[in-house]
Amino acid sequence: MTQSIATSSTTTAAALIERSNRLGQDKKNTNYAGGNTSAKGTTIDPVTGESIELLWVKGSGGDLGTLTEQGLSTLRLDRMRALVDVYPGVEREDEMVAAFDYCLHGKGGAAPSIDTAMLGLVNANHVDHLHPDSGIAIATAKDGKELTAKIFGGKVAWVDWRRPGFQLGLDIARIKDENPQAVGCILGGHGITAWGDTSEESETNALWIIDTAAAYIQEHGEPQPFGEVVSGFEPLPESERRTRAAALAPTIRSLASKDKPMVGHFSDDERVLDFLAREKLASLAALGTSCPDHFLRTKVKPMVLDLPATASVEEQLVRLQELHLEYRADYQRYYESHRQENSPAMRGADPLIVLVPGVGMFSYGANKQTARVAGEFYLNAINVMRGAEALSSYTPISDAEKFRIEYWALEEAKLQRMPQPKSHAGRIALVTGAASGIGKAVAKRLAAEGACVVIADLDLAKAQETAAELGDTDVAVGIAANVADAKAVQAAIDDAVLAFGGLDLVVNNAGLSLSKSLLETTEADWDLQHDVMAKGSFLVSKAAAKVLIEQKLGGDIIYISSKNSVFAGPNNIAYSATKADQAHQVRLLAVELGEHGVRVNGINPDGVVRGSGIFASGWGANRAATYGVAEEDLGQFYANRTILKREVIPENIADAVYVLTGPELTRTTGLHIPVDSGVAAAFLR
Repeated sequence: MTQSIATSSTTTAAALIERSNRLGQDKKNTNYAGGNTSAKGTTIDPVTGESIELLWVKGSGGDLGTLTEQGLSTLRLDRMRALVDVYPGVEREDEMVAAFDYCLHGKGGAAPSIDTAMLGLVNANHVDHLHPDSGIAIATAKDGKELTAKIFGGKVAWVDWRRPGFQLGLDIARIKDENPQAVGCILGGHGITAWGDTSEESETNALWIIDTAAAYIQEHGEPQPFGEVVSGFEPLPESERRTRAAALAPTIRSLASKDKPMVGHFSDDERVLDFLAREKLASLAALGTSCPDHFLRTKVKPMVLDLPATASVEEQLVRLQELHLEYRADYQRYYESHRQENSPAMRGADPLIVLVPGVGMFSYGANKQTARVAGEFYLNAINVMRGAEALSSYTPISDAEKFRIEYWALEEAKLQRMPQPKSHAGRIALVTGAASGIGKAVAKRLAAEGACVVIADLDLAKAQETAAELGDTDVAVGIAANVADAKAVQAAIDDAVLAFGGLDLVVNNAGLSLSKSLLETTEADWDLQHDVMAKGSFLVSKAAAKVLIEQKLGGDIIYISSKNSVFAGPNNIAYSATKADQAHQVRLLAVELGEHGVRVNGINPDGVVRGSGIFASGWGANRAATYGVAEEDLGQFYANRTILKREVIPENIADAVYVLTGPELTRTTGLHIPVDSGVAAAFLR
């Protein structure tokens, strides 16, 4: 019997995880990290040997679509239900969250969610709380209660808006008991909750509510819920749209980052573009979002550019600056109007969502995933508004209630528990020639330190392959870049800006080399090396500097030069000359860009044989022949002639980039760091 009960509890938790993953991976059911699921079952108490009831619930901050066993909270159901007897009332309900810790079973797993009472107190073995667009559309409709009765015929109850917490759990438990025929409920302004005796039944009921609401909206809804298309606000053609987005992005990022540097995401989803082209854009956007999961990530409302797509870039940039001042003042009023004596300090007054008619949506966050998810949440909000307006009128919860959640002490505590960001978190880096060798090592190190990285390389397939090695597209993207071509360079900068919202850090690493004497060096040899390294670095720095200046966030430009920029060696006239050119660009740009907070520094490596694309392409064989050693011994040859007698590898250069662009050398510019194990003839004087 003991083994049977233990096996049953394991099966219950496993079924909960499988159900959660199915529900969470379909965006029609719930948003990222939104909603919650639970299951109740029995196991053996290892202390008493007796059978006990447990509640498994998704832990705080977890995501249903990717939930694992480690993401579950496990509580003793008898102790959690006993909390009802000591509940001090709605004025002190926040205290109940701390009480959940005394209900944990064993190590307990993840921290209990605020939804624990909603799921645990309901008299059903399995309970699912979700945030589907169709369900929230009913929940935010002006006559949502009447629509719920009409659409679901008594099988779904209505629950008036209440902030998530212990009292909401009591309310839903009571409503279920009073409506035995109900399979779930619509939570006013919020979402849905469904239940069942089995895992399959709860999932079936949740999906039935979602699909029934969607079908009703589709069949009975107004075909143009956002009104008519406004002339001049229609979407621009795709290529023109993305060019305009890239032109606006640096300035918009500067506005979104006045209080704190942000990473961005751009979306020109057709549903977004349609909303931005319609009559009701301004009025609906001003109402803000309603579901707590939405506005916690999007702020209470977006900033909307009130100019047509036919306006010039210059006109739009001026107006965006004006609107930003208005937005900050409005948010300050919102905060001051609703703050209490014990409210947390204002977290920032900049918008997280910026809507540009004809172009698309810019969303922002501390990292790329947060920025992308914020955009996804606002798309959810658009879908919700569309459904509510199709049947009735969109009526979100009040600003006072939004403030109670946005500046909730429990939400503040949750934010304080988040780990400290890494040194390069929130920074966007572009590394040229990054598909191999030094560039790849630099990109890998920057990504490991929290940066978003654009892998730019002449070989697109290799760039994308390298990016995939670093992580998903929230971490790195691969793009094609011929640094010797001005148009290609500008396209690469635009791609970087659209991928992550802007640019903070540029590493001029792309290069090649030919080992020839003066008499053997052709004009074509000379031009090729200067085009790629001297001219290429100039073109990349020029295009990047425009973005850095417009963002007003400072930044870093790093040149991977060479020991040969100051050392005179045989048979490399073209290579050494172009490296000297790069080295002086560092000094010149450090002086010119310093007033904008942009630091320009260089690194002088030597003898980087292992993993080097340049050495593998023939340079290694030529240098080995020049020095009279076997090619496989070239790395050690270079090491033996140094002071430290240690071979230099790509990761050593990556370390130098990390230090130069990190928090320790913020007052350093115009510097060249030798990474050569000590070559006395290349000492800087």
